[in-house]
Amino acid sequence: MAKIDDEIKTRFENNKQRFIVNLMYTSHCFQNFFIRALKPYGLSPQQLNVLRILRGAGQEMTINSIKDLMVDNSPNLARLADKLVAKELIERQRSASDRRVVYLTISKPGLSLLEKIDNDDVFSNMKYWDSITESEAEKFSALLDKIRD
Repeated sequence: MAKIDDEIKTRFENNKQRFIVNLMYTSHCFQNFFIRALKPYGLSPQQLNVLRILRGAGQEMTINSIKDLMVDNSPNLARLADKLVAKELIERQRSASDRRVVYLTISKPGLSLLEKIDNDDVFSNMKYWDSITESEAEKFSALLDKIRD
């Protein structure tokens, strides 16, 4: 297993600096994996995130509500929604009382695509899953929560 120092061929002043760079580097590795895993489905990680948020809500949501729940708070959520509408994975409707408010809901094809992705279990073949235990994952997740607080 290569250490981050060897991966990016640098030295760090201290372990906290090493940790932050390692976290960012590893985050990009995960992001690249997700991009490749979703390519056959014609989705980006952000589009998948929107679909999962809408499925979890079970009802229409405003663009701003979705943006607040996204992993990556994309400033181009309206453009992202346009792409999902064009793919017929979500439906868009303007508020009757305030035309500036846009509601999004997941469509039946969107639900079907999520079900296919879930059934294909596209993320289970991630090599990262085998390198950590459930207990380590729990501890690491708690540490990340602590950092964000």
